[in-house]
Amino acid sequence: MEENHVNNFALSFDGNKLSYCGQEDCKRIPVALGKMYGAKVHYLDLSYNSIETLRDLDQFCGLEELILDNNKLGDGAAFPPLPRLRTLALNNNQIEDLEGLLDKIRASFPALTYLSLLSNKACPDQLSDLDKDESDYQRYRYFVIYKVPTLQFLDSRRITHQERSEALKRGEFTRVRRPEAAPPVSVAPTAAGTLRPLPVDLAALGKHKGAYGKCHYKYTGKHSEGNRFIVNSDL
Repeated sequence: MEENHVNNFALSFDGNKLSYCGQEDCKRIPVALGKMYGAKVHYLDLSYNSIETLRDLDQFCGLEELILDNNKLGDGAAFPPLPRLRTLALNNNQIEDLEGLLDKIRASFPALTYLSLLSNKACPDQLSDLDKDESDYQRYRYFVIYKVPTLQFLDSRRITHQERSEALKRGEFTRVRRPEAAPPVSVAPTAAGTLRPLPVDLAALGKHKGAYGKCHYKYTGKHSEGNRFIVNSDL
């Protein structure tokens, strides 16, 4: 998609709210959007695109809410200063480095009160990573609260007084570390002096089994996936 191309069928502008969603070939914010609406917009929804960079987001200098769910933003994404931003939804992107992201958020968005990171590798929620449990997710919450103390909501839940107190005491030590790459495994040579890989069990292919469990998340949003889960009491 060209930088200035805008699909008018995907664009909705009402008052100070702008939505531009569902464009698979949209890898960055079209320059034309900022030129036409940047100074007027307080709410910007760019969900379900393929955005990889936030270049030209600074044209929306008055933003208070930014929805970027279901894009392709990774650890290299840069966030321009947006001093009025209160809500940021980054669900289902490609973010792995939690600490790096939080450092950028704290520097660029000093007024942020709501943040949602579900379905990123940086967020150990049980629905997207079956190897994680509630204790992994709670440690993640302590660390995020510790790093960004202005937050009032994280993902689908309000931050409690107890969580904030625990984050002050334990947050520095609850850093969610990315797994280190496993060292290469040496393979012993065969009798003929050549290397032979381990055999592949072809019969096991396609037989992976998943597991399902209940979570405490609750859906209340329109486009954002940050609150799309059902609490146990509703089941």
